[in-house]
Amino acid sequence: MAKVLYVHAKGGPPVGYALPRVAARAEVHLLALSELPAGSAARTRACCASEVAAGNAGADDLVASITSRAREVGADAVVTFSEYAVVAVAEAARLLGLRGAGPAAALARDKRLMRTAWDRQGIPQPHFRPVATLEQLRSATRELQAPLLLKAAWSAGSTAHQIISAPADAPAAWARSRAVMVESARLGYAELHVAGSGEDFIVEEIVTGCAQEWFEGPGWGDYVSVEGVVAQGVFRPVCVSGRMPTVAPFTERAGITPAAVTGEAQAAIVELARRAVDALGLEDCGTHTEIKLGADGHMWVIETAARFGGAMTVPQIEEVFGIDLVGQFTDQLLGGAPDWPARALTPADARGAAGSLVVLAVDGAGAPWPSRHVWDSAAVVESAPVGARSRLRVVEDSSLPDGAPVPVYDPAAGANTMAALCLLSADRPQAVVRDFTALVDALPELLPLHATEGARA
Repeated sequence: MAKVLYVHAKGGPPVGYALPRVAARAEVHLLALSELPAGSAARTRACCASEVAAGNAGADDLVASITSRAREVGADAVVTFSEYAVVAVAEAARLLGLRGAGPAAALARDKRLMRTAWDRQGIPQPHFRPVATLEQLRSATRELQAPLLLKAAWSAGSTAHQIISAPADAPAAWARSRAVMVESARLGYAELHVAGSGEDFIVEEIVTGCAQEWFEGPGWGDYVSVEGVVAQGVFRPVCVSGRMPTVAPFTERAGITPAAVTGEAQAAIVELARRAVDALGLEDCGTHTEIKLGADGHMWVIETAARFGGAMTVPQIEEVFGIDLVGQFTDQLLGGAPDWPARALTPADARGAAGSLVVLAVDGAGAPWPSRHVWDSAAVVESAPVGARSRLRVVEDSSLPDGAPVPVYDPAAGANTMAALCLLSADRPQAVVRDFTALVDALPELLPLHATEGARA
């Protein structure tokens, strides 16, 4: 039986979902760069032939740790689904002579390299500048058209985002973004292969989106993601996922599969994603490409990744399209030729719809909850105002334990302040948007008050 070294780190689809699907195709040896989620640790370990923790392997010796362990177990493939380990695993696979994202993997992680590659190919994107010092940021604010968005070059989950409305905002934005990257690293949400990655940033112009011209129903956000895979250097699109509007500044609230866009619009979106992915020169990897939608058919590529979408994007695709992305990608890494879709799938190909909602302590307009609450998964599932044909679940591995205080939303920390992740199945994409909109409004009424709030009341 083939052997796979599974490199686990935070981010990506839940390990309790992904690892068993790899284990269905090969003997799995786990290299853990972060702790397994408590809720699924036992059943995850039951799928593994061995488990080793990487300990305190730093950026300089992480690739060596991966390659050494792969040789020890005789791995035929090395896989990760975490954005923070993608570059290290790609380099290890290259050194081992195995299939992987290839030497260009860093272009799909470092936003500075990514945007520069796209600039050379004339791919539409917001105007940007790489910045590594406050003085460089000050200079960029004079060269670019405000408002601007400062973001960490290696970040994920909308962390360390700061809006700069005028040059005078630069010092405070710079200090706040850098502080958030330090905290993210402490929590394990940081690039594992590049030392000092928290010091690298870009600043970009904020382009104006227009969801109404792309979606027939209300409640959709003005950007989408194209999910796909690169197989032996060839991009294979799978589907397009939609979003609800972000929470200020740009924290993602919900993703919905499939996106309810027309066939003509989807074709244009997928073609732009193809150009963006092709420009990076990737070899074998999942892809997740985010595209901003504007008026009159205008689009801008926001970023792409050499891995599948995070949160519940991959389980959503399996539910509505019946495609096991993890299993098929494992086959690909092992030298097979999986039957990827011949074209990007559409809502007409789907069996209903599915979406994932990040629980943040803000209302539908993005305003903070007036009171503190504690998380209670049963209260949410049992009383959520969803449609009769909808089914709501809480993703335990991505949620706080019941009774834990819901964090106060921090715009700069983004998804780091989430309380839980909910998964919803419905009969059509618009029903997911409708149910999530109602659930966001209802959450403060469904969740118990925090003890201190109750005392004051």
